[in-house]
Amino acid sequence: MTDAKREHWDEVYRTKAADSVSWYQPTPGPSLHVLDELQLPASASLIDVGGGASSLVDCLVERGWSDLTVLDIAAPALDVAKARLGDEAVRITWLVADVTAWKPDRRYDVWHDRAVFHFLTDPGQRLAYRHALETGTAPGSIMIIATFAPDGPERCSGLPVQRYDAAALATEFSSAFTLERDWREEHTTPGGGRQSFQWCVFRRR
Repeated sequence: MTDAKREHWDEVYRTKAADSVSWYQPTPGPSLHVLDELQLPASASLIDVGGGASSLVDCLVERGWSDLTVLDIAAPALDVAKARLGDEAVRITWLVADVTAWKPDRRYDVWHDRAVFHFLTDPGQRLAYRHALETGTAPGSIMIIATFAPDGPERCSGLPVQRYDAAALATEFSSAFTLERDWREEHTTPGGGRQSFQWCVFRRR
């Protein structure tokens, strides 16, 4: 299954410009806003799961963050981000991996996911995700996650998605995480469409 997923996402980034996909953000405003609210130091370690070609890593480099990792199943997506960052790309750890098959070899202060979890429609995939999450975090670690909300799209990039409200996400991660705050976002796609996202901040117990 991992190979099929990788081929799907590789094809997306080989055939579409990074700023034309529906999830593109000119600036990752919600992510930056919550990181500001949390008042995390620039020395904190952060992994952007499914970060792909997102500009979040660029913004954090500009802010002086020094321990950044971007994980994505699609190497072409990471190549877009590396090219954009130029010489700064060497400061980032880039991981080509399916998070549901990945075994973290360290723990992160911040786990950020705006891209992956809502694609995990099978309970076994979600269990594997939680295993990676719990292996890659420690008590006190923060998880920032965004998924499609209940009134959001039923499919994305040709794939079915699982939609969540805050209570449903809290249930998914109740084994190790406590919900600290939640909010909704109305994302505007490059084509002018509107997509409802559910955001949550959790803390590892």
